[in-house]
Amino acid sequence: MMILGVNERRRAFRKRMTGEPDRIPEGTRAMTASSLADQKCIPCRGGTPPLTAAEIAPLLAQLDGWKVEDGKKLSKSFRFKNFVQAVDFVNAVTRVAEEEQHHPDLYVRWGEVRVYLWTHKIDGLTESDFVMAAKIDRAYAARPQA
Repeated sequence: MMILGVNERRRAFRKRMTGEPDRIPEGTRAMTASSLADQKCIPCRGGTPPLTAAEIAPLLAQLDGWKVEDGKKLSKSFRFKNFVQAVDFVNAVTRVAEEEQHHPDLYVRWGEVRVYLWTHKIDGLTESDFVMAAKIDRAYAARPQA
């Protein structure tokens, strides 16, 4: 089974939004809610337009608790029982960010980590920002509950 790349998914999404028939080739699949965290972040090439509000909405619906700020950043606050748990979570996010080569801005304080995601190169959101957000949620869910 072939997985569609970013441009193919964006074209398919736009076709669905405009009412054109969706022509996803046989043997391929579009991104679903269950697979968002299983996707890979794709490096942004300059000149790629940021996602529109219509493109953001279905991706945001697949995430829990994330907000879009100014139409171009994702943000979420994660809560912890103490500073050590917060820093442990930052370390888990760091490993994922390095694997994906997609690095969020992290704000750490006692009992809280705030995460900000956007694609700096285009000063807006791409599908990779949503993939990374889902991966961060997965890291949070996998943390020790001590």
